[in-house]
Amino acid sequence: MILSVLHVTTYRYELPVRGVVQSHRLTPSNFDGQRVLSWQVEATGGTPGGGFRDGAGDWVQGVSVRGPVSEIAVRVSGEVETTDLAGVLRGHRESVPPQVYLSGTAATRADAALAELGRDAVAGAQDALEAAHLLSAAVAAAIVYKPGATHAHTSAAEALARGEGVCQDHAQALIAAARAQDVPARYVSGYLMATDDGTPHEAAHAWAELHVPALGWVGFDPANRCCPDARYIRLGSGFDARDAAPIRGVARGPGSESLDVTVAIQSVQQ
Repeated sequence: MILSVLHVTTYRYELPVRGVVQSHRLTPSNFDGQRVLSWQVEATGGTPGGGFRDGAGDWVQGVSVRGPVSEIAVRVSGEVETTDLAGVLRGHRESVPPQVYLSGTAATRADAALAELGRDAVAGAQDALEAAHLLSAAVAAAIVYKPGATHAHTSAAEALARGEGVCQDHAQALIAAARAQDVPARYVSGYLMATDDGTPHEAAHAWAELHVPALGWVGFDPANRCCPDARYIRLGSGFDARDAAPIRGVARGPGSESLDVTVAIQSVQQ
């Protein structure tokens, strides 16, 4: 499948700021299930800085904008050819060992409820892959998808206590439950093409990857009760949502900042 992406993030500042520095994880990597055909990232008035591929295999690009500036638009466009590998991340070059992703963060720290959820889910599992599927199913059942139920800083424990959330909450809860069972897990940001069956999801999407010894990293999307397939584009990974954020930055100046995001994903005739 060939997917086209148009993703625009617009930052507006109450008062003009002296400048903005951003770090972008907005460029997909190539692996067996994903091949970038064309890709462009532009920031209004932006000057590219240093760029590098980190240990997890993700491209990180620095961008700076000199002020005074009241509005910045980051525009991402391109086409990616995808293949359904049943969630298995095969052929992705990285140097970080899986055990690194056993470390928790504030957003993915497992409380007693998350640890119990994970423990009950894997009881009776015949192997590591079945355990991973059971963990994902348990999170999907425990947290009902509800847009607007949580916010960017909601932790996995808080989302489970609420019993509702969005894809970020599903991913972080799965990560927390998996790590509590000594399964390396990480957060993945990317895109998901809209479907015609009414299944709720966000085009700017997130899911989790769990490390299965026989297969390596395998993606699980509890929000949609599936593993990533050809409808998904993988952007980057991290310990939690903040670590894997496609855009992180700092604005130098007073006043508040507002954010508007539009994402369109379409299938292109091959």
